[in-house]
Amino acid sequence: MDTQSNRGLTIIGGAIFLGLVAFGFLLSNAAITFKEYERTVTEKGLSEQEHLADVVIWPIQFSEASNRLENIYTSLESSAQKVHTFLTENGFKEDEISISAPLVTDKSAQRYGGSNDSEFRYVATQTVTVYSEKVEEVRLVMTQLADLGKQGITLSGDEYQNRTEYLFNSLNEIKPQMIEDATKEARAVAEKFAEDSNSELGKVKTAYQGQFSISPQDNNNPHIKNIRVVSTVVYYLSN
Repeated sequence: MDTQSNRGLTIIGGAIFLGLVAFGFLLSNAAITFKEYERTVTEKGLSEQEHLADVVIWPIQFSEASNRLENIYTSLESSAQKVHTFLTENGFKEDEISISAPLVTDKSAQRYGGSNDSEFRYVATQTVTVYSEKVEEVRLVMTQLADLGKQGITLSGDEYQNRTEYLFNSLNEIKPQMIEDATKEARAVAEKFAEDSNSELGKVKTAYQGQFSISPQDNNNPHIKNIRVVSTVVYYLSN
């Protein structure tokens, strides 16, 4: 009886042992497979294009000075009309032109400053702004500003406060193609990496689309925009 019991326990113990060995083997294989499945490669793809700006904002600022307030407003009105005529004669429509309110400074009313050294008590500025989609036409007319000077208009304003702005508003039209190009470039680099490492490129694990950036080509060509986007893609690798 004892012998049979011992034999039964031995068989049961052996079965348990073999089961544990088999279970450990399966776990080991699963861990190796999982580890291999987690092998990845991360690559970036760049897409870059150049486009002409599709909107231009061109401020034309002029100034007047006088010792009589009524005279300075009359002069500003005359100058604004000349600038308006100059623009319409060069093909710009009324809805592309806007005239700001005049800004008049009374130097005698200033708390600080050498008002006694100034020849004129009142100094005023006003701005006529062109907002247009005809970028090339605007750039051409810019070269003719000397015509306004010949009419007695004093153009003013610094490059920072009254600089011409160029905008690119058609980003949504080129986004899909640029994202596709960036993704293709990332995959091409990843495939080369897989080939060099004797691996096979698998499915995409994760993908990140970077922000689109729009910048001038350079300081001399702000109307030409450089648009770029970088996509980051993580691929699985397998042997």
